This record gives sequence, structure tokens and C-alpha cells, in this order.
Amino acid sequence: MEMNNKKRRQSMLLYVIIALVIVIALQQSFTLFQHTSIQQVSYSDFLGMVNDNKVKNVELNTGNGKIKFTDGDVNDPNTKKYETSMFPNDDGLVPLLQQHGVNFSAQIPDTSNDLWIYMLLSYGLPIGIVVFFGWRLNRRMKKAAEGDDPSMNFGGGFGGFGMGGLGKSNAKIVGEKETGVTFADVAGQDEAKESLQEIASFLENPQKYADIGARCPRGALLVGPPGTGKTLLAKAVAGEANVPFFQISGSEFVEMFVGRGAAKVRDLFKQANDKAPCIVFIDEIDTVGKRRDAGLTTNDEREQTLNQLLTEMDGFDNNKGIVVLGATNMPDSLDIALTRPGRFDRRIPVELPDLAGREAILKIHANDVKMVPDIDLSVVAKATPGASGADLANMINEAALRAVRMGHTLVTQEDLVESVDVVIAGEKKKSTVLSEHEKNVVAYHETGHAIVAASQKGSAPVSKITIVPRTSGALGFTMQVDEDEHFLTTTTEMRNKIAVLCGGRAAEELIFGEATNGASNDIEKATQIARAMVTQFGMTERFGMVALGQQRNRYLGGGSELTCSEGTAEDIDKEVQRIVEEGHTTALETLRAHRFKLHEISRYLQRKETITGEEFMRIFTRDDGFAPNLPTA
Repeated sequence: MEMNNKKRRQSMLLYVIIALVIVIALQQSFTLFQHTSIQQVSYSDFLGMVNDNKVKNVELNTGNGKIKFTDGDVNDPNTKKYETSMFPNDDGLVPLLQQHGVNFSAQIPDTSNDLWIYMLLSYGLPIGIVVFFGWRLNRRMKKAAEGDDPSMNFGGGFGGFGMGGLGKSNAKIVGEKETGVTFADVAGQDEAKESLQEIASFLENPQKYADIGARCPRGALLVGPPGTGKTLLAKAVAGEANVPFFQISGSEFVEMFVGRGAAKVRDLFKQANDKAPCIVFIDEIDTVGKRRDAGLTTNDEREQTLNQLLTEMDGFDNNKGIVVLGATNMPDSLDIALTRPGRFDRRIPVELPDLAGREAILKIHANDVKMVPDIDLSVVAKATPGASGADLANMINEAALRAVRMGHTLVTQEDLVESVDVVIAGEKKKSTVLSEHEKNVVAYHETGHAIVAASQKGSAPVSKITIVPRTSGALGFTMQVDEDEHFLTTTTEMRNKIAVLCGGRAAEELIFGEATNGASNDIEKATQIARAMVTQFGMTERFGMVALGQQRNRYLGGGSELTCSEGTAEDIDKEVQRIVEEGHTTALETLRAHRFKLHEISRYLQRKETITGEEFMRIFTRDDGFAPNLPTA
């Protein structure tokens, strides 16, 4: 088979060489015919050329009222040939020709058919060659699409001339019988593992289910944010069941030629059928499985690929044990024909891990790194709400890298804590040196956040304050860490968050009398919370329990879009502005009440640049003889 493929590739290369030779030969022929073609000139130009001694031969008796003449030997192929209309009763022509020594009895060959030959060679033959090779290539591509012609799979041969395996799925088998991943390697996704465990059990022991009449789900859709372990879970299913695992991305089905994506789908399921029982995993399935549009804008290639995928999922024998797993971040964009029962029977959420899940994930990744015995992973788990499994794995790796940079033989708690800051806010920016005034402003700004947070009931405790610039662009940050995991947020808690976000700007205004651009990110976050309260959560008396917007791309962090009239949208803007302004007012009142603590903590922060939550609270709660009246939230 390899020898046949080699011969076919050599044959295709020979075709290309022959075509190039023909094109070069035609170019030379075109030049020759351009030199031998007859040029039409006026009679006056003809007389001028005679007077300039540029005419050597003239044929007067052509029989068609024309005069033919040349500027050289009639037998020389490079001689230019001319033709002009004979002027009637010009008795002075013959004496003029005699005067200049022109041979006017010459017989000039008739080249009237040269133009047709030139047109044929210039246009007809090249077009015929292109059509021929196009026809040959099209036949090869069709055979490749049907899987009958492996010669099309050049694999980048001839310097990229090959078609890259058109019709081949390019799906790679990660493991024939062992992917190297089991459910023991997956943490923080207990519900997802439980749903997939049944599929693994069926593939491992199908007879147990067949005896009771149960059938295996044809497919399962893994849905969740990026980095939560969807691919890892798919590999774990195959690893638990000890079956082959085919992995392909949805973007690999997208082709330039119509019909090639569908051919790849056919080839993928043909391979899966030969290896059954097995797992077929299509990552980013939304690339090929987006909802079909009934409007004018359509993509025939994508729709053909989707239709073929629907057909294949319906057509394969369920008893053979072929299970299709798909992963996506945008489940709402998938075609309903793809997600119906009988194709993707199960929709399995793979959400961001909770506190216990984060700690479990950290423990798995920590097994690959040498750490001090008394390391506390729960500190990192508490400080990283909303972190995905990929984020947590990155934090462990950053801690190991820092340990090497610092000359440690084991990863310490300090390395681990610093790695959280690196992933969240970026590396420390050594090139940025703040002036004393700017350092003073940043210190008051961050202290303002911390004091407003510590003054409110229900706010997360402050764990760190720093004014060290980071590569993310932040000149400092205040970190709050909840003691427990929260899944519900009250109206009061949201208003408190807005007030904390306004604390930095309020401190600048209170101490320096003017604002800086350092609060831009705070303003953005406060506005987002206020808008969500109004449009999604129904947390305002003015609009009540009415949804005025909907979220886009929930798993990709997309914002919301309004679903209301223009007049209502203006009222929403005013309500959002009012809520943020209330938080700003609360922050100002809180900082006025703790003005002395604001000065004391800011100066302490300027000296140390980074302080812990314990240091902050020790200074903030120390009794200095003042008992201010605190505003109520």
C-alpha cells in the first residue's frame, strides 16, 4: 500500500512538471507569433517608411486592394510584416520605390491564418490544459472524499502542494486501550463524574445493561466555562472503560471545499466503527454544530457537515458501544436537532469548582511538585473563588517556578501565596517606580477600599493590601477572602460591594480634593453590579421583578443585552447611576468617620508596601480614644 501511494504521488508530481513545461513552451510560441503577425498601417505611414528607407520588399498585386511590405528579408522569421490599403491612381508610387531601391516584385507569404493559430495557442490550449488538470484533480478529490484514493493524502509533500488529506478526518487516537487518565485524576467535578461513570460502566460491561433492556446514551454534551476539565473528563471515561479514544476539534471539520467537512465526518465514524467500542470526542463542537439559520445568510459547507454529523449519529449501531462526547462553551448556539434525545442524550454541566473542589484540584496538581510538609492548600482555595481547574494548575506551576527562582529546594507557603497574586494580578512590575506623591495616592486609594469593607456587616474580610505595581496594569490591590463559600448574594451584600468599589475614589476625593484615573476598573465593576441588579435580579423598587435584559455567553463571561424599549433603557441608566452614587456616598461617609485611621493605615502601607489582613485589622480595631458614629449600609 505504501508503494502504491508513493507511485501515485510521483505520478501527480509528473503531471505538474509536464504542465509547467507546456506553459513555458507556449510562452515562447506566443512570442514567436507576436513577431510574425501582420501589422496594419496607414498609406501615409507606408510612404513615410519608404522615404526613411525602412521598407525592403513590397507586394503590389495582392488581388484584394492591399499592399503588403516588410522591413527585411521575407524568409527571415524575425522580419516584421505590414499591410496597408492601396491608394487609387498613385502614379508616383513605383518611381518612389525605385528611387529607394525597394524590391516591389516580391512575393510575401500569406500569414492571414496566423492570428487564428495565435488565438488558439494563446487562449484555447491553456484553457484546455487547466480544464484537463482540474478534471483530474477533481476526480482525485472525490475519490479521497470517499476514502478510495489515499494518494491525495500527501501530508504536506511537494512543498505543500498536496491537499492535506481532504476527506480524512485527522482524528487522532489518544490511546488504543489506555488514555493514561482515569476518574482518579479528575477532582472538583463530582456530579459530572457520576454522570459519566455510567457511560464508562456500559462500555466496560455492556451485557449487564443489555440484560435489562437498557441502551447506552449515544452522546453526552459537556458544557461549561473554559479550563474546567471537559477534555480531561472525556479522556477519563475512555481510560476507565479501557476503550480507544478518538479526539478531534470541531474546527478541523471546516474546509475550503464544499463537501469535504461532511467527508471527514464520514471518515471519523468509519474509523470509530472499526474500533468499536470506543469514545469519539469532538471538542468545541459549536464550531460545526451552530444553529442553522432560516434567513438569507447561510454557510452551505458548515450545514452539510452538520447534516452529515446528524446522520452519522443516527446511523451507527448503538449496540456496538460507540459514544460521542462533545464539549462546548456556548450550548445555547447549538442546533436543536443536535441536542435532542437520541443524539446527545445527556447534557452534563462542568462548572467552576467550589471551595472543596478547588482544594481537591490543588492536591492533585501538588502531587507532582515537591512541597514543604506543612503547606496549607486551603489558603489558596479560599483566596481563589471563581478559579477554574486550569487556573489552579497554573498557580501550582507558578509556585514551583518561583521556588526555583528563589533558590528553594521545596515549594513554600510564601511561594504558593505569591503565585495566587501572579495569576490574579500579574507579576510584580519592577520597571515601574512610582513617585512619592503617586505612591501616597495609591496607598490612600487601597486603604479606602479596605476601611469601607471592614466597616460593613457581611463583607468578606480583608486578607491583603499592596501598592506594588503589577504587569496587569494595577498599581495596587486589596484582596478580600470569604471564610465560607456563598452561592446566594443579597441586595444588601451587592450594595456593600458597590460601596467598597467606590472606597478608593472616595479616599482620593476626601484627602486630595480631586480624582485620578486609578478607579477606572472599580467604576466598571460597580456599574456592572448595579446594572445586573436592575436588569437581571429585580432588586430595585422602581422596576420590581421584571427581567429587562439577558446574559450573553454565560460561560465565556459575556455581558448582558437589554430587552426593553428605548424609553425604559433611559430609565435603567438613571437607576444604575443612582445605585452607584448611593455606594459612593456611603463610602465617603464611612471614610469621614474613620479619617484618622485612613491616615494611619495609609502611612503604614507606604512604608511596608504590602500588609496582611491581620496587620490591617490590628491597626483598624485598635482603640485610640475615638468612637465615631458609623453610617448604616
